[in-house]
Amino acid sequence: MEVKVMRLNLALFFVGFLGIMSVIPFVSQILAMQQGELPMPLFLLQIISVAQSSLMLLLMVFMGSIFAKKVGLTAPVISAMVHSNSIYTALRPQLIPALVGGVLGGVFILVFLGMLSGYLPADFIQAGAKLAPPWYTKVLYGGITEELLIRWGLMSFLVWCSYRLTQRKGADIKVHNYVLAIILSGIIFGVGHLPVAFALTSEATIPLVLYIILGNAGFGFIAGYLYWKYGLECAMGAHMLAHVTMIICALLVPL
Repeated sequence: MEVKVMRLNLALFFVGFLGIMSVIPFVSQILAMQQGELPMPLFLLQIISVAQSSLMLLLMVFMGSIFAKKVGLTAPVISAMVHSNSIYTALRPQLIPALVGGVLGGVFILVFLGMLSGYLPADFIQAGAKLAPPWYTKVLYGGITEELLIRWGLMSFLVWCSYRLTQRKGADIKVHNYVLAIILSGIIFGVGHLPVAFALTSEATIPLVLYIILGNAGFGFIAGYLYWKYGLECAMGAHMLAHVTMIICALLVPL
């Protein structure tokens, strides 16, 4: 592995690890609410949680480093940092798309929640409000770590898979490969939130499943497009801003 590729992977893993560390207080809060005695000391459960998440992050960073390059997907800002190029020059084209995508994505999720809130289980709404992650976890884990897992690792791999299945090797990669990967990774992103949602309610209703999958997938489509057209950091910025938008809107106009 080239030194600069290794440096890029280390940089991506480091920023993703910040998100993992931000989850620790939230995990502690959830475990503290468990009825009965914990199977092992709290700090050991925290270490196991961090280790599992770190291994998954390491895998996806490695996958992204292999497949993103093959299909023309990039992380321009972090690459500029690794190659000692102008960070601002790489960041500037991403700023407006990230802002627009983040605000639209946050508003979409809130509107979608508003449309379905009357059909969601009451205990899910109550538990969601009571166990909401802190803002920094939403921004760091959601905005950075999840984008590394879903966009950099998974989506890059899916684009490559679609390309190899539908085109001859060496041919220019067609748009449908990116579109399919955006859709699939967005849906997988939504489905991945179901276990947590089911843990917060005693009834898994169809509106709940639709809200979790389509709400998260809807933003996943936005983030996937931004990753494709502008780079990984644009998707990260939009994801962060989506959470900030939802936090601000929830304070101004409570559902």
